[in-house]
Amino acid sequence: MQWMEAIKAIRTIDISGRQDIEVRGVQYDSRRITAGDVFVAMRGGSTDGNNYIETAIPKGAAAIITDSPEMFRDLRTRQPELALALVKHGRRALAEVSAEVFGHPERQLKLCAVTGTNGKTTTAFLLEQMLTSVGRKCVLIGTIETHVADKVRVSEHTTPESRDVLALFAEGVRAGCTEAVMEMSSHALDQERVWGLAVDVAIFTNLTQDHLDYHGTMEKYSQAKARIFVGLGAPAPRVAVINADDASAETMTIAAKACEVSTYGLEAGTWRAADINLRAGSTTFLLQTPVGEVAIRSPLTGRVNVYNLLAAACAAHARGLTLEQIADAAKKLHQVPGRFEVVLGSQQAGFAVVVDYAHTEDALANLITLARNLLEEQGGRVITMFGCGGDRDKTKRSKMGRVAGAESDLVVVTSDNPRSEDPMRIIDEVMAGVRETDVAFMIEKDRHKAIEAAIRSAKPGDIVLLAGKGHEKEQIFADGAVVFDDVEVAASVLDKLRNEVRA
Repeated sequence: MQWMEAIKAIRTIDISGRQDIEVRGVQYDSRRITAGDVFVAMRGGSTDGNNYIETAIPKGAAAIITDSPEMFRDLRTRQPELALALVKHGRRALAEVSAEVFGHPERQLKLCAVTGTNGKTTTAFLLEQMLTSVGRKCVLIGTIETHVADKVRVSEHTTPESRDVLALFAEGVRAGCTEAVMEMSSHALDQERVWGLAVDVAIFTNLTQDHLDYHGTMEKYSQAKARIFVGLGAPAPRVAVINADDASAETMTIAAKACEVSTYGLEAGTWRAADINLRAGSTTFLLQTPVGEVAIRSPLTGRVNVYNLLAAACAAHARGLTLEQIADAAKKLHQVPGRFEVVLGSQQAGFAVVVDYAHTEDALANLITLARNLLEEQGGRVITMFGCGGDRDKTKRSKMGRVAGAESDLVVVTSDNPRSEDPMRIIDEVMAGVRETDVAFMIEKDRHKAIEAAIRSAKPGDIVLLAGKGHEKEQIFADGAVVFDDVEVAASVLDKLRNEVRA
């Protein structure tokens, strides 16, 4: 593609150098540059891509887009032949040039986007499964996995940079995909990493305290989420699907004034679940909608998954599925990794060990409540092991400790991803909340030992909750990351216990 063709949609302030060159790709990471690429140098929250222009050029960058006037003037003086473009918004330019170079794959896919504090991943997984159940091929981009038709890979980010999203979309179009489902985090919406993506159906799950280390206040966090309904460099979504039971429902509905709004919930909403019956590994309810009723039977567990099913069903209907097709798909849904994932072999010991990603006050409360509900008929205790991440919102730590202490029978406080912080300092802040309750507790900084302590404390009929990391496969410390998987660690502890019994 010709350079001037690639940047025709970009709002340039100035251009310089040769205009007759051919460009082959787009990169924002200088380490990934190959000959003929456009390098988009943009200022970010933690780093400035303009500092890597001198690395990109020797590696073969054919053209530079920069949001630094100083860098633009310097390069124009020193390398007058170099193809340059100066822009005001680096991230917007990255999206716009990537769309051109990749052939606008976003225009060939109907995009459903999910935002919210909790439930994004599960709702996205469920919606993708509903769409594929009627023969549609999908691209899925989310926290745990990325799917392109039948290809599955591990995700690096909840919402990647626009260049990477568009590359996945292009791959999906080549594979015959017609639909895309993606999680849109508040960070991505605020930073405009999803600039130019036309969302057909936008879904809001809920808003509870999280990411205040980034947003600062709940109001700004809410405003970031609401941007999904306005359209970022693209028209507003055709349909907005909003959790009517959430306290932020009105705010989101106001933001979605240009959309056709559908609401869901247990207490309010036009899509509702009645006659709910919850059991371990089974959820049934009557789905009541403006277009009729249908019985839903799903292998998912818990009240929170009723909300996730409602959101996915409402969005699937907006994408053309009938109620009967939705009900048929619900019977065959698969659980999402790290979301109330029962560790294989734990029930043979007479108790259940469950791994879950719950890492906010609200999510932890929902998780413990779900476990408590499942124990109603058989008795048993809820043992909750969790920690809080370092370099993240500190104000939620004591709140999570208070919730765990108030709702559990035994709490084991440990490390999550301490990052640059002292793990014991984080634990102390969590314990401030735990100590406000009368719960029995244990403190173990080493997460592996904490998992073993929690499991060894279990008796027949108990549920052990290993919360906070869910699907994650590593633990992050100040000096780097180590391989760590709660599911694998729990399974190894269970094997160890079985061997001790045999001995």
